[in-house]
Amino acid sequence: MSPIALAQNQPLQSLDEVEDFYKERYPQPMSEAQKKPAVGADPAKKVDEFRNYEADARPTVREFYRLNHAHQTHEFALAKRKEYLGFNRRQMGIWEAAEYLNQLIDDSDPDTDLSQLEHLLQTAEHLRADGQSRWMILTGFVHDLGKILCLWGEPQWAVVGDTFPTGCAYSPKIVFPKFFEANPDFRNPRFQTKNGVYEEGCGLDAVNLSWGHDEYIYNVCKDYLPMEGLYMLRYHSFYPWHREGEYGHLLNDQDRKHLKDVQAFNPYDLYTKSHAKPDAKALRPYYEDLIAEFFPAKVRW
Repeated sequence: MSPIALAQNQPLQSLDEVEDFYKERYPQPMSEAQKKPAVGADPAKKVDEFRNYEADARPTVREFYRLNHAHQTHEFALAKRKEYLGFNRRQMGIWEAAEYLNQLIDDSDPDTDLSQLEHLLQTAEHLRADGQSRWMILTGFVHDLGKILCLWGEPQWAVVGDTFPTGCAYSPKIVFPKFFEANPDFRNPRFQTKNGVYEEGCGLDAVNLSWGHDEYIYNVCKDYLPMEGLYMLRYHSFYPWHREGEYGHLLNDQDRKHLKDVQAFNPYDLYTKSHAKPDAKALRPYYEDLIAEFFPAKVRW
């Protein structure tokens, strides 16, 4: 790929720019009161009560979402599942995969030299400090390992960012909804009804979400972690659902049951990064023991 093409597909200086944007949109974790409605937006909330985060977004973030919304079609998301979910690229242990992810270097922040492994440890160590279950600590450790897709040539817009259902109408609560007008699916009437290609109440497992690191790492881990952890992995970037209450018509009882798990994980995903550097060498024995409790020595990627 030429440098020009690479720059066009990689507008972010750092993948963390998207997470910074999330924190601008959602500066505080959800309160218990906010979690209770679970489905549907608050009809009493006026438009002018929302800060216009889109206008304040960095140009790089706007360009990222422009590319994401233009190219994440239903066909693209299905094709990426077919391409990657045969798991024929590598066999690695979980700790080995975290070290492999360290090849993804972020030079954009001169104030920190945290590696990808150390970022994963930050999330996991916050979960551990709060006394969360061992499976949830491990979920925190692995949740961003799917970003290794960047190392295999995937553009940023096909790895990170909010996920959303393809094959049905786009929710106006998805950030930068106007950018969907450049998506070929926007002009396909079959994909622009409320249910689109799905049946009401079909369940999220039957819904083809936009492709990214969430779906990939969920599939890597689905034979090894409990259902609560798998929901956290698969849907932690599905903000239109777990923060905005959209797409309730596609949910089944299992989705409604596990929404609280995704919401419980979100603060650890979004609000735990800092400049404090975990001691990976000292922590490694604990995490290798934890990994061995749930995963085999080698996992297919």
